[in-house]
Amino acid sequence: MRISGRRTFGGLAADSYGAPGDRPPLVLLHGLCYDRRQWEPVLEELETLAPDRAAIAFDLPGHGNSPRQESYRVADVAAVVHEAVTEAGLAAPVLVGHSLGGVVATAYAGTYPAAGVVNVDQPLLVGPFAQVLRQAEEDLRGPGWERVWERMVDGMRIDVLPPAARELVRTATTPRQDLLLGYWSELLDLPAEQLGEQRTRELNAIRAAGISYHHVTEGEPPPAYRQWLEALLPDVTLTTLPDSGHFPHLAHPARLAHLLAG
Repeated sequence: MRISGRRTFGGLAADSYGAPGDRPPLVLLHGLCYDRRQWEPVLEELETLAPDRAAIAFDLPGHGNSPRQESYRVADVAAVVHEAVTEAGLAAPVLVGHSLGGVVATAYAGTYPAAGVVNVDQPLLVGPFAQVLRQAEEDLRGPGWERVWERMVDGMRIDVLPPAARELVRTATTPRQDLLLGYWSELLDLPAEQLGEQRTRELNAIRAAGISYHHVTEGEPPPAYRQWLEALLPDVTLTTLPDSGHFPHLAHPARLAHLLAG
């Protein structure tokens, strides 16, 4: 889509697209150690489908051109995003979040006015992942932190992406130790049960407010996770985009754009 402005809102660097209209604006949130450039393929497709749809892609705190902050806990980041959304003049947006951005989008919609959430490949129950992080905590806090991140990236299956998307994943990224420790601090410090209870409260609030929720993944979620999600959000929409690894929005940007334009 044509960029209508490169600006800063609420301290967050952003690219804005389209113009205000009758439909809720889209707020795009990238994953950990990436930046707003991750959304360019989707926005290019959206240009054809809905060229005037208002959208804004932010750099999350500490990423891209956005400044670092003292706390990267989910609620604190969601509050910063809300301040940016408010300053940008966007009312009740659709939050579109990939990976870490999916958690922030969920927390945002469970706390602030929103029209919908599109969660791209981010499970909300993180017990197994938290265990992996705790096993690697010594390396994360020491000089071996880059090896931990490289192992994570190796598991994202970048090889299944089209060449241009693979290049974007490899170049539109700035891994840093402070980001990993900051954004993963709750996973390292808090019991998984407590984190699950927080996500449950957010989903209950989303349901009570009548906010739509769309979960996009490469494959079918595990049965237990799907049962938990559908118990909290009976109207949740689940979409699978095969052969996409951890980046469904880059493997199938046209399909995701259709979903956002629909």
